[in-house]
Amino acid sequence: MVTAFVLIKTDASRIPETAEEISAIQGISEVYSVTGEWDLIAIARVPKHDDLADVIADKLSKVAGVVHTTTQIAFRAYSQHDLDAAFALGFEQ
Repeated sequence: MVTAFVLIKTDASRIPETAEEISAIQGISEVYSVTGEWDLIAIARVPKHDDLADVIADKLSKVAGVVHTTTQIAFRAYSQHDLDAAFALGFEQ
C-alpha cells in the first residue's frame, strides 16, 4: 500500500464543495480542512505507486476549485495507535 499526503490550495469560496468532491474519489481515504498555508490535506492510499497518477494528477487536480497541489509520499508509518490496532485484530478485550 502506498500512502501520500496531498496539500491542496483551493478557491476560498469552494472549500467545502471541493473537499466533498475530493473525498468521493476512489483512492482518497480522508480529506481535512486545515489552518495555515494550505486549505485542505487529502490522504491517498493506493495499491501501487503508479496508481497515484490516476488519483492525484488525473482526478484530484481536476476537481473544480483546486488551484495548486503538493504531494508528499510516505516511506514508513510510525504511529503507535495504528500498530496497536493492527496487532489487536481478532482479539477480544
